Order: sequence, then C-alpha cells, then structure tokens
Amino acid sequence: MQIPILSGIYTDNGPDIRTSYPVNMVPTPVPSGISDSFLRPGDGIVANGTGPGIDRGGIEWNGIVYRVMGSKLVTVSSTGAVTILGDVGTDGQLVTMDYSFDLLGIASAGNLWFWNPATNVLAQNTDPDLGTVVDMCWVDGYWMTTDGEFLVVTELSNPFAVNPLKYGSSEADPDPVVALVKLRNEVYAINTHTIEVFDNVGGDLFPFQRIDGAQVQKGAVGTFACCVFQEQIAFVGGGRNEEPSIYLGANATATKISTDEVDRILATYTDSQLSQVKLEARNDKAHQHLYVHLPDRTLVFDASASEAVKQYIWFTLTSTTVGFAQYRARNLVWAYNRWLVGDPQSSAIGYLSGTVGEHWGQTVRWEFGTAIVYNESKGVIFHELELVSLTGRVALGNNPQISTSYSLDGMSWSQDKYITAGTIGNTKKRLVWFRQGAMRNFRMQRFRGDSDAHLSFIRLEARLEPTLY
Repeated sequence: MQIPILSGIYTDNGPDIRTSYPVNMVPTPVPSGISDSFLRPGDGIVANGTGPGIDRGGIEWNGIVYRVMGSKLVTVSSTGAVTILGDVGTDGQLVTMDYSFDLLGIASAGNLWFWNPATNVLAQNTDPDLGTVVDMCWVDGYWMTTDGEFLVVTELSNPFAVNPLKYGSSEADPDPVVALVKLRNEVYAINTHTIEVFDNVGGDLFPFQRIDGAQVQKGAVGTFACCVFQEQIAFVGGGRNEEPSIYLGANATATKISTDEVDRILATYTDSQLSQVKLEARNDKAHQHLYVHLPDRTLVFDASASEAVKQYIWFTLTSTTVGFAQYRARNLVWAYNRWLVGDPQSSAIGYLSGTVGEHWGQTVRWEFGTAIVYNESKGVIFHELELVSLTGRVALGNNPQISTSYSLDGMSWSQDKYITAGTIGNTKKRLVWFRQGAMRNFRMQRFRGDSDAHLSFIRLEARLEPTLY
C-alpha cells in the first residue's frame, strides 16, 4: 500500500484536522515511475563572506550585487568580497532598493539615497518637501516615494528636487499607504485595506492617474509583506474587518492562496509581528516559490507544484534542530549563477546550495508526515514500512539516523524508532522499519532526521495485514 507523503495530518486540542507541511523538505512533482512526486532536501546555506552588519536588503544592477548591511551600502563580488561604498543610516528595518538608467536608489531609515557608479558618489535627497520615505520605486523617469499619506515624485530632470504641487494620494480609502510596487510599468499603491493602481498620464502636476477599475479591495500588513510573483502582486493582508491571509492580486481581484493551516499559523502572530513579514519570489528550476518570512519560520508556496498536483503546495523552512526558529536566509539575489543571501542574525553573507543541507554550517532538522491511514474502521497490523529513497548521498564519514513515529489520535505520538540511513556511496541501502504495531481505527505516521541525512524520499510503502476487529 502506498501512503501519500507530500503533506501530513495531525490534530490539536480543538475538534479540527490540521495539516503538517514538510519541514526543510521540498515537494517536487516529477513522475518517476515509482510515484508522481517526491520530497527533496531544502537548500543549504553556505557562507562565503562577511559584511559590516546584518543584511537589510540586496539587488543586482549591471552585473554587480549591491547590499545594505547595517548602515553601509556595499558591493559583493562573486567570491564574497565586500566593498563599502558609504553610509545610508539604519533604523534596524529592511531597506528598499531600485534603479534607474544611471542611479541606484536606496530607501533606508526614512531617507532616500542615490548611488552614482559613474562618479562613485553616494548622496541623500535632502529636499524638505520629500518627507519621510516609507517606500519607493522608480517608474517612467520618476522616483516615487510615499510617507504613508501622499505619493511623492521627484523632478524628471533632478532626482534631488521635489515640487509639493506635484503630490498625489491614494484616496479610495483613508487607510495609510504602506508600500509601492511597480508591475507592467504601473505603480501599485498598497494600503492596509486596499490596493490602488496608477498609470503615467503626464501633465503639469502629479503625473500619475488612478485606474479606478483596477483597484483591489484588500491591502497588506506591512511595507515588505508584498512582492511581484507570477506577474501579480503577492501580499499578506486582507480587507476591512478581515483576518490576514495570503493573496495574489491583479486585475481588480485577489485570489487567496493560503490554506486553512497557513491562516491558522498567521493568526498566532501579533499585528506588530506581522508588520515585519517579508515576501520574496524565487524562480528556481521547475519551481516558482513565494517565501513568506515569519518570525519563527518561513512558509513557502510553490505555484508550479500546485498547478501540477491540483492542490496548494506549501512547505516550511527553519534553521534549528528542535521546533521552529527563524529561517536564516533573507534578501535573495540571483547573480554570479547562484542565489546569494544574507543572514538576518549576523553579518555573514553566502549562497544557497543543493549539495548540502546545513545552514551556515549548522545542522538543521527535517520532518514530514503522512495522510491518515484508514481501513473503514477495521484494524490493521503494520508489518513493514519502507521509505523508497535516494540513499548514499550523505557526507563522507557519516552514517546518520532517521526515525519514524505514529499517532492514533493526531495529538500524542509513539516513541521514535531509529534506523541508519546509510553511508556515502551506499545507493542500494533500503530504509525499512519492521514490526510497526497496529491500529484499531486510523493512524498517522511521521518521519524525522537532520541535514546529515541529505536524502530525497520518493514513496512510502506499507505492508499491512487487516484484522477482523
């Protein structure tokens, strides 16, 4: 009997069936002849440099990676070498970075800075009419910023000058503007309860005009809780009098992609915590991933896998061996033929690697569960469980252990039963547990290991014997 492993089931103190998403394992829909999909290890994080502070944002421009680390604007080479360009201030929050034809813009600590690589000059826009910069973007020759109330544009001929007569506003709802995102050369003013879309129509005053028919009746919880994903605006938030969920917004509509389980996880955080959520998009091989960075974990939505299996596919990333902790890869930038990342907890910089599972050299855990095994209220004896796996890919000198346990109610779990996962080169190793007990009604199984056991799992096969009771 084959038992599904792309997501598991458990219960809580309430009368609810909950979903357990794979932890540090990535569901991958690839028909293999053994199954239609498999679980592969999440990418490891490899350190290759150190900067002047905690990473706050990054961007690739003209073949060069720019990052803000601490209060410093820096460049990062392909070898991880860091060069400091100047100081943009810090308030401990993330930064927004965008570029025009000749300038790199940085919104940091409420100010707007420009880096000019032609002159090697970092300069601040100090026009008093600019106000506090909550977020910014570059569109049609203008640098557009928001202070939460107005939409402000710089002069076309001078990015350091602002005319207060050219202020605009997002007025469909009195909720504050929290972010600006450019998509298809239109500016999406993302408010806390609504999203309004603006197009450049020219004119002597504010050159952008609202597209009334494009307004979305939901907004985002914070400045970085939104990003462009699949030619749409992905965001964490909701409308008036709605609890937060995760949506894709476009063409005046918002499509919910968060599941009941994801919404339940979001509900465990305070408004203050959710305001610091960061969303990132990653187009990686056959995957289209949306990263939702939460305080103690990162939830990842895979659009491509969801389309392939006809259900929403989510998984969890975390940088710990026990429970959940902050996922320590942020501000992903594709450059130098790899995904470069920063560490939200240190000044380290590095890159993602599919050949290792450790995060910054530290072992992390993985876990996944199964759907409920049910035999029409009849008992079953579990003679054997086998995880069909790609073994023999562990680190040299390791013979790691992995374990399984089961639950008959979804709340309490049996003692973990361990087996060895095999050594490097032992590709014929079979992962089998014998004499795995019985059930009277239904049962759930889960499997655990750590990044020392760098394995992919293709299928779970069970040899069962029905009983009469």
